[in-house]
Amino acid sequence: MTNNIEHSNMVSSISSKKLEISVIIPVFNGGSSFKSCLSNLASAMPPPCEVIVVSDGDTDNSWLVAEQFGAVVLRLTTCNGPAKARNVGAQNARGDILFFIDADVTIYPDIIERVEKIFKENPELAAIIGSYDDAPLETNFLSQYKNLFHHYTHQTANEEAFTFWGACGAIRRDVFLAVGGFDESYRRPSIEDIELGYRLAKAGHKIRLCKDLQVKHLKHWFPLSLLKAEFFYRALPWVELILREGAKNDLNLGITSRLSVIAVYALTLALIASLWAPQFLIVVFGLSLLLVCLNLPVYRFFSEKRGFWFALRVIPWHWFYYLYGGLAVVIGTAHYFWYQNRFLKPDIINASKTSL
Repeated sequence: MTNNIEHSNMVSSISSKKLEISVIIPVFNGGSSFKSCLSNLASAMPPPCEVIVVSDGDTDNSWLVAEQFGAVVLRLTTCNGPAKARNVGAQNARGDILFFIDADVTIYPDIIERVEKIFKENPELAAIIGSYDDAPLETNFLSQYKNLFHHYTHQTANEEAFTFWGACGAIRRDVFLAVGGFDESYRRPSIEDIELGYRLAKAGHKIRLCKDLQVKHLKHWFPLSLLKAEFFYRALPWVELILREGAKNDLNLGITSRLSVIAVYALTLALIASLWAPQFLIVVFGLSLLLVCLNLPVYRFFSEKRGFWFALRVIPWHWFYYLYGGLAVVIGTAHYFWYQNRFLKPDIINASKTSL
């Protein structure tokens, strides 16, 4: 009975303690989006205990903008990537909670209060992540599609997360330092946040996806920038990370996605075959119908948010997403096993010879 009372008092003490929150923003040539980010952050009520901006070798004087808004500015002379910048910010932070946001997002005024409340009410949580909202700033089709698809993916995912998210993610400072922070070998905006999430989960820490914790994305996407980021900086390294760590992808590798990848490649082959044998157009129609049915919830979501014609324009881009996603799996897997055989196998052989 006494132990129960002591435990209850301990939990009560933890939940009543004010948690200080340090906001950390890495920036490289942030431009007008970064200014909007800081201006918006200034309206947070209550404010964080500090805003730390790490200038990652920027050449557009983003650090001066940060100083004008009263942020703590840390400057790196060369661009090392957001992983390094976030680690530098974390090492200089004094808050109990490290709240990472990107330089191209804006927050809602009550987000600091809500982050603190979540951690106070859930002392077992090591980290939380949010999502983009459903009203991205840029109005061009590709920006709307990309950001809304990201929103949909997070809103339909399991709340028990296995990945972290640097655009809107908070973590207890002691836990962050204990696991070693972000992997600085990622020199570009890549999957450094996902990799951190895998290590947190592997160490037994709990991460929660808080679907109502949202930020607005300001990024303007172009076809080339989207493909470059998604294929080279996200998909390829993510495939290799999954193979290396045996980790799970809790966001976009469900059975529907896997079947859709197979169907898209079968559709592509059927389209090519139809150039010589028109009867394959029946197969094309059947596979197209299958893809629509498999992804109907996605297209219904876009229709509800932006109308029928917008949803219709989404379909080819969404199928293209499965096409280059599948290609990334093949290339990433081949590269991983080639690396294993090329560099690890000799070490195993040498070790065997030494033991003999």
